[in-house]
Amino acid sequence: MVLVEGKNISFSYDFDDSSFALQGVDIAIEQGEFVVILGCNGSGKSTLVKHFNALLRLQHGELRVAQIDVKNEEEIWLLRRLCGMVFQNPDNQFVSSVVEEDIAFGLENYETPRREIPERVQSALALVEMGGYEKRAPNTLSGGQKQRVALAGVLALEPEIIIFDEATAMLDPGGRQEVAKIMRKLHRAGKTIIAITHYVEEAVAADKVILMAQGRVLASGSPKAILTDLDLMKEAGMLLPLPVRLYYDLRQAGVHLNHCPLTDEELVEEICQLRSKS
Repeated sequence: MVLVEGKNISFSYDFDDSSFALQGVDIAIEQGEFVVILGCNGSGKSTLVKHFNALLRLQHGELRVAQIDVKNEEEIWLLRRLCGMVFQNPDNQFVSSVVEEDIAFGLENYETPRREIPERVQSALALVEMGGYEKRAPNTLSGGQKQRVALAGVLALEPEIIIFDEATAMLDPGGRQEVAKIMRKLHRAGKTIIAITHYVEEAVAADKVILMAQGRVLASGSPKAILTDLDLMKEAGMLLPLPVRLYYDLRQAGVHLNHCPLTDEELVEEICQLRSKS
């Protein structure tokens, strides 16, 4: 089932529409997919996903999310519960000085029965592997831990879709790995995951990659199809994943692998096959 469907979406931050942050974007995301929207800074990817829960109002085109027309103001409250978002800076999402109170805050806003709140908080923390941190202050946590607590606040509302809007951009490599691990875990549990990033390595494990540049969708397809296309990635201003770069470097040097590897494991396998032949 298509969970997010948009046609001819255009958006301008200028009142006179003199320049567009989005230009004629079509998008379709299936229920249960893990989708990475990839592009350089300023490509329009964050502007696009902020339409999914009506943080930005639709100016041109059509968009339905979880069967809800985003232009229907009567449904915005429901839309924002069904489509949760984790932002780049988790500190901007915290409203309390205690972890469990911060997660409970969203549940209280959505009028969850008080007797259900403690269990929902505990379940959300368990999902992000932060059980035992209920009484901690968010400002005592590492960057990766903060991002997981911010995610727990979203998960407690039981959304259909979880959007990570550059959620790893402010983290060190270890923190990025923590968040990426949780994304994969939630995807395996059946959640629809939409990750916005300019880190090409984070797109490798996705079901689908949507490549954006200058407010347009350049291409949409499997990671293999998108991330190994030298000309397409160059047009988007993106570096190829390291195994793909090595493949092209080796080919230029006269060494031809059987297939273009996308992951480190595939690269090792290709090199082992090359050595066995020689």
